[in-house]
Amino acid sequence: MGGKLLKIAQSRHFAQILLLLILLVMGVVLSFLSPYFLTWSNFYNILDQTSVDIILAIGMVFVIASGGIDLSIGSVLAYSGIMMAFAMKAGIPVPLAVALGIFAGVVIGLCSGLLISCLRLNPLVTTLGFMSIARGLALILTKSSPIYGFPNAFKFIGSGRVGPVNVPIIIALVIVIISCILLNKTKWGYYTLALGGNEEALRRAGVTTYKYRTSLYVFCSLMAATAGMITIARLNSADPLAGWMVETDAIAAVVLGGTSLSGGRGSIVGAVLACLVLGMLDNGLILMAIPAYYQKLFCGLIIIIALVATELRNRKEHRNFG
Repeated sequence: MGGKLLKIAQSRHFAQILLLLILLVMGVVLSFLSPYFLTWSNFYNILDQTSVDIILAIGMVFVIASGGIDLSIGSVLAYSGIMMAFAMKAGIPVPLAVALGIFAGVVIGLCSGLLISCLRLNPLVTTLGFMSIARGLALILTKSSPIYGFPNAFKFIGSGRVGPVNVPIIIALVIVIISCILLNKTKWGYYTLALGGNEEALRRAGVTTYKYRTSLYVFCSLMAATAGMITIARLNSADPLAGWMVETDAIAAVVLGGTSLSGGRGSIVGAVLACLVLGMLDNGLILMAIPAYYQKLFCGLIIIIALVATELRNRKEHRNFG
């Protein structure tokens, strides 16, 4: 019995199995603590609210699996939303306005990716700088005031339904499916994991690693811009402070889902399950009238524990290799 448990614990799917168990336990506990938790409307609300977190976490999975990190996603979310808002207020059709806003966010990812991959700058410091740049642009352009009132065609993205399902849930589901294929079935996904595992070996094999690393930051910003589109469409308001501190939630979900902070291993399914765990926790705290700030405490603890676990595992591997 002990041997089977050890084998499961060492499995690369251990994090996902553990998250499923946590979801089950939390569901049972919260259903006893609140009579409103175990209802279809509440479950649907969790899925809808978690859709943005899932999209952000998916972008972060690729970056962290490659051995990097992106702290600018919250600011990119706000900046992209502001650009979409300005475009629509200027009378530009909704599809083109959305495209312009997403392009603005992607440019931030392209700039940070090029600096990180070509000049070998530290990802944490570089994206921290672009976090300030994007947030500063959002605040300057709006003079710190939200922009309200958008066309119904745009609001449909955030609160509309296709049949019984909200549009944000559909968008998140499509992105999850595409990302799973990209990470597990394509050369781009293989190189993403190889960048985090052994970039030098990949370079010696003749791969132009800087192109692939840059593309990862572009993809992460694309996900942040998409999340920004959903956020302002849902609220019918483009706030320059939107997405504040969402980086911690995304990083916590990614590492909790089984992606290694040192790179070389990533899991889309794990990140999705972790987002659902954090979303369920947040929902449960609200139903029990407990301040949701405790979720931030939980996310911080996850990141610290994951860092410690990663460092201990790396030291053990180095001793075994030696």
